[in-house]
Amino acid sequence: MTKTYLGLFDFSQKINYKNEILAGLTVAMTMMPESLSFAILAGFPPLVGLYAAFIMGLITSIFGGRPGLVSGGAGATVVVLIALMKSNGIEYVFAAVALAGIIQILVGVLKLGKFIRLVPQPVMYGFVNGLAVIIFMAQLEQFKTVVNGQVSWLSGTPLMIMAGLVLLTIAIVVFLPKITKAVPPSLVAIVVVFLLVFGLNIDTKTVKDIASVSGGFPPFHIPMIPFNLETLQVIFPYALIMAGVGLTEGLLTVNLVDEMTGTKGNGNKECIAQGAANIANGFFFGMGGCPMIAQTLVNLSAGARARLSGIIASLTILAIILFGAPIIERVPMAALTGVMIMVAIGTFEWVSFRIINRMPKQDIFVGILVAVITIWLHNLALAVLIGVIISALVFAWESAKRIRAKKYIDENGVKHYEIYGPLFFGSVAAFNEKFDVQEDSNEVIIDFKESRVADMSGIEALNKLTERYHQLGKKLHLKHLSKDCILLLKNAGDIIDVNIIEDPTYQVATDKRQ
Repeated sequence: MTKTYLGLFDFSQKINYKNEILAGLTVAMTMMPESLSFAILAGFPPLVGLYAAFIMGLITSIFGGRPGLVSGGAGATVVVLIALMKSNGIEYVFAAVALAGIIQILVGVLKLGKFIRLVPQPVMYGFVNGLAVIIFMAQLEQFKTVVNGQVSWLSGTPLMIMAGLVLLTIAIVVFLPKITKAVPPSLVAIVVVFLLVFGLNIDTKTVKDIASVSGGFPPFHIPMIPFNLETLQVIFPYALIMAGVGLTEGLLTVNLVDEMTGTKGNGNKECIAQGAANIANGFFFGMGGCPMIAQTLVNLSAGARARLSGIIASLTILAIILFGAPIIERVPMAALTGVMIMVAIGTFEWVSFRIINRMPKQDIFVGILVAVITIWLHNLALAVLIGVIISALVFAWESAKRIRAKKYIDENGVKHYEIYGPLFFGSVAAFNEKFDVQEDSNEVIIDFKESRVADMSGIEALNKLTERYHQLGKKLHLKHLSKDCILLLKNAGDIIDVNIIEDPTYQVATDKRQ
C-alpha cells in the first residue's frame, strides 16, 4: 500500500489513508453507544455524551501528544460527576468540567506528566487486566431487557438472536484477518451484521433502543452558575478528582500505545490537549472525558497509527448527529457488543499468566489487588494510586533490609564502618544497630562510598549518632560523602553541625563540637 504524508502537525509521519479512514469509522461506531450509555447513567441528556465524544476526539487528535490515541466521553470521568449532577444539576457539571480542564493544562505546562513513570509494571498489568474485565462485563448489559420496569436477562428467541449475532461478529473479527487485512475486521463485522438484520428484518436491540442520536451542532453555552467562592468550593473537589482520573487514565494509555507501537508519545502535550478539550466541553454542552483505552485499541487493531483516524471518528460522530441518525440508530447492538468483547480479549495481558511463576510474590499481590480494585470500584485512578503506594512501601521495606556495615580497626587504632545501602527513613533503625558506641575507639570513621544519605530521617540518624559519640568524648568522621549528600547536610545545618574537610582522595564531614 502506498503511503503518503499528512500535513496535520505530523509532517514527518507516514500514514496510510485507507487504514486511517476505515479505522476512524470503526472507532466512531464503537464510541457512540458507550458515550450514550454513560451520559444516560449519569442523568445527562444523551446528546451531551455525543458532544463530548466529538469535542474530546477532535481536539486531542489534532493537538494531543500521542497519534493513534482516541479520547471521548469516558465512563472513568463521568462517574466522578454523578453525585454533582444529582446535588447541583448539569450547569455545575459543565463548570466542573471546564475547571478540570484548567487543572489538566496546568499539569501539562508544569511538565508533571513525567510522574506516570512511577507506575510499576505489576500495576500496569493489574490496571490493564482489570480494565479488560470491566469492558467485558459491560457488554453483558446488552443481554438484559426491561419488562414492566424490571431489568431481567434475555431468554428464549431474543437471547438466541442476540447470542448468534454476537458470535457472528466475533467470528468475522477473528477469521477475516486470515483471509485479508485490506479492511478493518471490526468495521466489516458491523456492516455485515447490520445488513443481515436489516435484510432479514430480524427483531433485535439497536442503537435507537439506547437513545436518539439526532441533534444539532454543539451550542456555545456559558454555565449558568453564580461566579463566587461558594460555587468554587462546590465544584473544585469534583474538578480535581476528574482531572486526576482523566490524566491517570490518559497517561497510562499513552504508555500502553507507546509499548504497542514502539514509538514515544508526549505526556505533557497530551495533558494540555486533554485540558483544552475539557474546557471546550464545559462551554459547548459536553460532559467531558479522557482517553478511551477500548476505542484506542480498536483504532490500533484497525491499523491506525496517525492523527487522521481520530479526526475521522470525531467528524463521523458529528455527521451522524447532524444527518445520519436514522441509519446509525438501526445498527444492531449485537455487532457493537461482539467488537467490544474482542477488544476486551485483546486488552487482557495474557502474558502476565505465563510469567506469574517468575514474578516476586509482592508483585503478584500488587497486580491482583489493582485488578480487583479496578473491577470492584470501577475507579482506575484509585486502583493505580493504591498500587503505586503499596509498590513504593514494598520497595522501601526491601531497600531498608539491604543496609549493611563492614567493620575493621586500622593500624592507627581507628574504627572504620563501611556502609552499604541507602540511609533513609526505612533503614535508620538497622543503621543504628550497626554501631557499638561504648566499645568503639576514640576515633571513628563512617565510610559512605557505597551508600548515600537520602532524606531528613538519615540526617537525623547521623545527628543522634554524632551526639552519642560526642558525649563520650569520641571523634566521628563521615567519609566519602557524595556531593548531593554533602549539600543535604549543609542545608540541614540547624540539625547537624558538620565541617567538610577537603582531602586529596576523599571528603570528610567532621562534627564541629568534637
